[in-house]
Parts: sequence; C-alpha cells; structure tokens
Amino acid sequence: MTTQDHPSPASQPPAPAGRDRVYRSPLGLAGGVLLLVVVLWLGFDALIQGDGRTPWLALAGMILVVPLVTAFTLRPAVFANEDRLRVRNPLRVITLPWSEVAGLRSGYSNEVVTKSGGKYQLWAVPVSLRARKKAARRQQRAAADAARGVTPGGSTGGLAPSGLGLGGFSLRGADAGPTRAATDQVIDDLREMLERHGEKETVPGEVTVRWAYEVAAPAVAGAVLLAILLAVG
Repeated sequence: MTTQDHPSPASQPPAPAGRDRVYRSPLGLAGGVLLLVVVLWLGFDALIQGDGRTPWLALAGMILVVPLVTAFTLRPAVFANEDRLRVRNPLRVITLPWSEVAGLRSGYSNEVVTKSGGKYQLWAVPVSLRARKKAARRQQRAAADAARGVTPGGSTGGLAPSGLGLGGFSLRGADAGPTRAATDQVIDDLREMLERHGEKETVPGEVTVRWAYEVAAPAVAGAVLLAILLAVG
C-alpha cells in the first residue's frame, strides 16, 4: 500500500492577500464630476448647434479635455493590502511591494519613498494645509480642556455651567471635530500597514511603473486634431 506525499508547507503557494483598502479624494471626485458635466454639456451643445468648423473644434476639444479631467480628478487612487501598495496617479500606476517601501513622507505633498531612493507622489491623498491647521487648533483646544477637566462634550463634570453654554455645555462643542487632518490620518494608516507588512519576504518583487496609455493616447489624438483644425483655419 502506497502513501501519497503531501507537499510541505514551504512549497505551498502564498495565501492571497486580503481585500484592498482604497483611498481617494472626495473633493477630487466631486470636482471631476462637475467639470465633466460642464465640458460635455458645452461640447455637445456646440456639436448640435454649432456651424462651420465649430462642431469639429468642439469634438477635438472634448477628446483632449475629457481624458485629462478624468485622469487628474477621478482616476487617482491608492490601493493597499497585506502584500503591496499600488498608487494610481493621473498618468502612471506604481506597484510597490511593502518590502521595497522605505517610508511615507508628508509635507506639502504626500509621497512614498522606496529603498532604492525613488519617490512617488500620492495624487489621491492631497495635503490640505487648511485642514491640518484646523485639526491642530482642535488638538490644542482639546489638550487645554483636558487640563481644566472639561470633558469632550463640553461639560466640566460639576454642577456649574461651563463657558457661555447652558446646562453645563460649552459652545466649543460646535467646533468639535477630528484632531487629525483626514489625509494625515490616511498616511498614518499606510505607515501602520508598512510596519506590519514591511518585513515580509513572502511576496518577492520589485517596484514597477506602468504608463497610462489609455489616458495619454486619446488626449494626444485630441490635441493633434485640434492643432490641425486651428492650422487649417
């Protein structure tokens, strides 16, 4: 009677990574949809109502503008799972195994830095200095309230009312909010994932960069068509 050999655990294929966490800019999405509505509305109006070369110019303009608006507003996204970080920027897609990521930097823009020295901007996670300043003010106010024994809801914990509110509630509750800017929180999440998965060697690979020809090709075609129409006069 023969026994069938079972593959050792070392020869088993790696388990598939979990679902991606997806990070995008809500303001970018909203702005992109609004811009596309305006461009398409004006473009189709010129196609239908225009005379002479106007419809052709409108068509060339839409072929040029629509891919660019889509690329810079709707397309940017960051996908992260246990194995790798994938950055989808307007004109490139960068795939980085966690083992190749050296860190994430947040200044006037958010960037991922590779161990080989490469830097790639995270278009989907733009820095908002205004949101960062508001979060810093909330953080300072929360620290000051905590030092005075004021609870987050504005109550002092005693019988006396606090601030200018009534019944023990302060008007500062109207300014309650996160003490960390949303994009900074995203970078914190990505750094936490890097700490957990950065030393993994189960997913060998290197940083890959793919150009978004599906965006560049129609935009170039529209630009060429528009240039020809303008040159012909």
